[in-house]
Amino acid sequence: MTRGAAASGQAPDEHSPVTPDWTCGSCGHDWPCDTKRGRLLAEYQADRASLSVYLGSCLAAASQDLRSAPTASLQDRFIGWVPRSPRTA
Repeated sequence: MTRGAAASGQAPDEHSPVTPDWTCGSCGHDWPCDTKRGRLLAEYQADRASLSVYLGSCLAAASQDLRSAPTASLQDRFIGWVPRSPRTA
């Protein structure tokens, strides 16, 4: 079990962020990891706007913790992967 999963009391396969590094508490990759991205897409399947709000709040918190990281890379990491719905006219 990783320190993130143990410290938070969550299941080791939860794939929750460990701050202030913003790594995955389960696999150690940058959060949100591929597994968590898939789970978030499934969880927010019917409400992409809420997913964007959630990830935007994570981005804001991570920006404070990861001040030396380039802003564009954090934006790509936290919200750039979310599929966009086609615009209707």
